[in-house]
Amino acid sequence: MRKTERLCEWCAGDMPLTARAHARFCSTRCRMASHRAAKADAIPDELRIRDRWVRHSATKVPLTTASKAASSTDPRTWTSYGEASASAVGVGRGFVLNGDGIACIDLDHALNADGTPKPWAADVLRQAGATYVEVSASGEGLHVFGYADVRQGRRIRREGGYAVEIYGDGRFIAMTGRRFQSAPSTLSDISALVAGLTA
Repeated sequence: MRKTERLCEWCAGDMPLTARAHARFCSTRCRMASHRAAKADAIPDELRIRDRWVRHSATKVPLTTASKAASSTDPRTWTSYGEASASAVGVGRGFVLNGDGIACIDLDHALNADGTPKPWAADVLRQAGATYVEVSASGEGLHVFGYADVRQGRRIRREGGYAVEIYGDGRFIAMTGRRFQSAPSTLSDISALVAGLTA
């Protein structure tokens, strides 16, 4: 079958020549897979639309969808959200931060056994405001995403014995899509929070 120049939003394969002009998927299978993933996955569109996705191993080593080594600094090893989500390589997906203004604050051991945030984490979340927050793969940590200019990653030890990590470039974050409580599936400006944590 002849193909068009357009690509499927899910698998990144060629669209059939017979596809309608507004069609987004190459097949019913890809359309259904996309809808199923969207229902179960709270990852914001601001991240989904960027072709900065990788797979990762159980030890959080970045991988390509071809099961080769990926790099958080080599765009040739990244792919689309749809292709990374459809792949079975490794154990999960990762989003690459490349200095374009999207940042992540990584809060390790932020949750109590009942899933509520520890007091220090609750304070960080309050300051973050309405932005996307997801539960990490361990089930004990949180990833706070938003817009901030973070050129160099930092690990900051805070009074009380906890630490936060802030990243904006040259790093990938293992993504779960498990939204924390009522956090929105959108990103907001977290510059003030980053400035406060790094002061």
